[in-house]
Amino acid sequence: MTNPPARRTVLGTGGAAALLVGCSKYGDSGGSSQVSAPPATSVSPPASGAAGGTELARTSDIPVGGGKIFKDRKVVVTQPTKDEFKAFSAICTHQGCTVSTVADGTIDCPCHGSRFRIADASVAAGPATRPLPAEKITVEGNSIRLV
Repeated sequence: MTNPPARRTVLGTGGAAALLVGCSKYGDSGGSSQVSAPPATSVSPPASGAAGGTELARTSDIPVGGGKIFKDRKVVVTQPTKDEFKAFSAICTHQGCTVSTVADGTIDCPCHGSRFRIADASVAAGPATRPLPAEKITVEGNSIRLV
């Protein structure tokens, strides 16, 4: 009967293998044991303006008493009253579905019928029991930016 290897042995062997793979990736192919640094990469900063953050919409895109859902950013922006803009997560707190509509003063989830008030994202109808989490936005001029 053979005993399984100790956890330390497995972890140590795995770490050594990872180190060898990492060294061979950046080493030269001539058999030298010299290791060079990984290639430099360039990361572009996210699109942002003077106010910071990524522009989601223009203020004119958000109707008074309604809102707009930005599915790709998982955020919903509402305008409960003229020139008052709010932002909330577009992910329903019930089971994680993305909300689908903003109508009649509520943000509505298509999966199980939960509805959230556009003013504060509190639950207007269940089965959700928790409000949508607030998101940070800035409004500068006619631009609404996600911070």
